[in-house]
Amino acid sequence: MTMVLVSQWELSCCGMTLNSVPLRRVPHKIQKAGAGLGSRTHHRQRRSWVWNQFFVLEEYTGDDPLYVGKLHSDVDKGEGKVKYVLSGEGASSIFTIDENTGDIHAIKRLDREEQAYYTLRAQAVDHDTSRPVEPESEFVIKVQDINDNEPKFLDGPYNARVPEMSPVGTSVVQVVATDADDPTYGNSARVIYSILEGQPYFSVDPKTGVVRTALPNMDREARDQYLLVIQAKDMVGQMGGLSGTTSVTVTLSDVNDNPPRFSRKSYQFSVPESLPVASVVARIKALDSDVGPNAEMEYRIIDGDGLGMFRVLVDKDTQEGLITLQKALDFETKAGYSLRIEASNKNIDPRFLSQGSFSDTASVRLIVENVDEAPVFSSPVSKMVVSEAAKVGTVIGTVSANDPDATNSPIRYSIDRNTDLERFFNIEATTGVISTAKPLDREVNAIHNITILAIESLDPTQVGKGSAIITVMDINDNAPVFAIEYETILCENAIPGQVIETISAVDKDEPPSGHRFVFSLTAEAAGNMNFTLRDNKDNTASILTKRGGFQRRKQSMYRLPVLIRDSGSPVLSSTNTLSIRVCECDSNGDRQSCGTEAFMLSAGLSTGALIAILACILTLLGMSDGLLTHRHSNN
Repeated sequence: MTMVLVSQWELSCCGMTLNSVPLRRVPHKIQKAGAGLGSRTHHRQRRSWVWNQFFVLEEYTGDDPLYVGKLHSDVDKGEGKVKYVLSGEGASSIFTIDENTGDIHAIKRLDREEQAYYTLRAQAVDHDTSRPVEPESEFVIKVQDINDNEPKFLDGPYNARVPEMSPVGTSVVQVVATDADDPTYGNSARVIYSILEGQPYFSVDPKTGVVRTALPNMDREARDQYLLVIQAKDMVGQMGGLSGTTSVTVTLSDVNDNPPRFSRKSYQFSVPESLPVASVVARIKALDSDVGPNAEMEYRIIDGDGLGMFRVLVDKDTQEGLITLQKALDFETKAGYSLRIEASNKNIDPRFLSQGSFSDTASVRLIVENVDEAPVFSSPVSKMVVSEAAKVGTVIGTVSANDPDATNSPIRYSIDRNTDLERFFNIEATTGVISTAKPLDREVNAIHNITILAIESLDPTQVGKGSAIITVMDINDNAPVFAIEYETILCENAIPGQVIETISAVDKDEPPSGHRFVFSLTAEAAGNMNFTLRDNKDNTASILTKRGGFQRRKQSMYRLPVLIRDSGSPVLSSTNTLSIRVCECDSNGDRQSCGTEAFMLSAGLSTGALIAILACILTLLGMSDGLLTHRHSNN
């Protein structure tokens, strides 16, 4: 007993035949199906179900269900006792079976790109009892592809760049089209590329989709962008194939294939002579059709009479050449300058050097304009000296200024009183002679820095400024004095010849060779029996005791007059008094107590006792005053 499945193609083209691919083996004797359904051969094992894959075309658009094939079992004698049952993917919903005949139909439109095959199970059962008369087996219905999908460029549209002047065949970009049809069946998914728009500038490889340049010397400066339309057609490009298109925007990137050029061969600019140093006096620009780094410039002065007066810098933003001033201009000295300036590309592409030099030159004429200038001092800073002993009206020095213009206006001088608030100096308006107006004191102000104004008589708005630095020279007009206010301590236990103080001196004057002070006791103090002075010859002196046995109870304070003389001319001196206090000291010479009050306290009177005594005295004084007042009232 055999159950066979016959496809629509086999029925229509070859009559009813059996497929020959076994799907499963069953353990009972069966007959092998031959060219006819009823043929039998005894004594050989048979397969109950024998079939191959079913094929059904996708996208069927007919009104009737699409016949797929036929199931048949040799158990079925056509008496209506066998019923065919279909299960699995799409059973009933997509595929139906005639339970009596075994005919299978597709009742829905199929799309291979959604599902390429369906796996189903078939079984022959007893019509009345539904008991299987054959074992269940699987078979496959494969959806056969038709060319129903056009190629698509999933990554399009494309944007690409290629350097201008690229050789023919330079790769630009690769486009890729995808076809959803079955690549293993026929030519439905075999794509051929062609270019619809963009010729003759570009080409596309029909198999790989690589876009390449097709013309040499494509110039970005003439045209920098191209729009290409690329077609992909399936069926290997044959008639009837489906196609899709995409666009490719190709931009030519710049290379340095254009030299800089000045728009003119000569330029002329006017420059005021008053322009400050480092100012930009002119701007020139060499034009370059390239862009970005390929249009970056360098400028330099290669000839002319202004090589030391001017230099050329580059404006990084505009690529202009900035002619800047290096030294001050003077119309009266030189009224014009000529320069020859070269402009060249900073970044040169050696591939294009054969086209010629990537530089250009231009002549620049700079005309200096005369400007009414302020008076100019012959020396911007005049240094002068004057003695602090100078009398009022003493001439210190002279300043001089002149008008640099051709008019040569007379000059009048004055002092900017903001720099001489106390009016120590005068200046003669027409001659520029500076003299003292007040007595000077070097110890108060050793240097005077005054500003002199030079004013044109013909145009008072033109004012020049100069400086006069006046140094006041020292004279010996200050006597030396003690360097500090000394507080000298003399211990009661001091011995004869003991140094009790070292003194020094200061002097406001500043002699050129430095100070030299001489110390001595005054004539009145020279013969005293208590102290002596020793000049150390180093601008210091030592005070020594002549005796011992000093007692603060007898005398608590000594005053010693010291004479100090300087070495100036004339010699000046001063007498300074050194106060010496007698104190009780310990064995190390550190003082313990000083003066008569300390002595009284040490004799046994406490502070409280002293206060009580003072209170009694005040009380007695008060009583005495009251008695006197009473007696006066009685009289």
